[in-house]
Amino acid sequence: MNLTISGHHLDVTPALRNYVTSKLDRITRHFDQLVDIKVLLSVEKQKEKERRQRAECNIHVKGNDLFAESTHADLYAAVDELMDKLDRQVVRHKDRLQSHHGAAAKHLLQ
Repeated sequence: MNLTISGHHLDVTPALRNYVTSKLDRITRHFDQLVDIKVLLSVEKQKEKERRQRAECNIHVKGNDLFAESTHADLYAAVDELMDKLDRQVVRHKDRLQSHHGAAAKHLLQ
């Protein structure tokens, strides 16, 4: 599994890198056939003088690409929300794979 964590308009500190990798462990626990993970952390400056923290992630699994993004005032909260979204997508993808193959085997037995 290739993991890339990059920052746009911010420096990715070791503490932030460790936080993202610890959160990604939850996703790899549910589905271990991940090929490539790219995480982009960025700070956007908007008109209302409020700095928005943005986290987005691309996950390449065999036969599919999963994408999620999250914005929040706190970067750690954005990463938490991002991992929740990705976790749901990975679990749904795994269920689709398992239910597809399980239905075919069940059909052959009848």
